[in-house]
This record gives sequence, structure tokens and C-alpha cells, in this order.
Amino acid sequence: MYAVIATGGKQYRVEEGQRVLVERLGDPGSEVDLTPVMLVDGPETLATPADLTGVKVTGRIVADAKGEKIRGFTYKNKSNQRRRWGHRQQLTELEITAITRG
Repeated sequence: MYAVIATGGKQYRVEEGQRVLVERLGDPGSEVDLTPVMLVDGPETLATPADLTGVKVTGRIVADAKGEKIRGFTYKNKSNQRRRWGHRQQLTELEITAITRG
């Protein structure tokens, strides 16, 4: 059995016991309830909001992490206009503890 969850504007395919990196959620050690988008249990697939009313995906926050450094540079020719910028996304390592059908 696996589920597709939505968090941070992205969707992830998860199973019980799996660890996944998602966008920053909370403090390490806390429990999080995630929004299921789809549940596949053998040949049966639940995908409509009416089917997913009792489905619950629970995870535990294991640690905080940082994503890959992104460096950028913009400039305009002949006007001495230059700008360097960087970004490093804050992430959360999440362990899926339970996927339950209601």
C-alpha cells in the first residue's frame, strides 16, 4: 500500500517507514498529519475527495536539513549593473509512520 501526499506545493509518493525530504514543516520530534491525494491498496485506488475522507497519513519529523546551494548572476550590458544572488532551501526529513484507511 502506498499514498501520494501533497505538502509544500509538491506531491510525493510515500510508503510506511520511508524517509522523504520535504519543505520546512516544524520542529524535530513532532508528529505531522499530511494531506493524501491518492491511495493505492493493491488493485484498489482511491483518488476522489469522497473516497479519501477516512484516509490518514501520519509522519514524524526526524531532522532539519538544507537543500543544494543555487547561485545566480544577472547583469545588464554596458551599464555596470551586476547582481549576484544565492538561495539554499530549508528542508525537513520526514519519516512516514502510518497510512490508515478510515
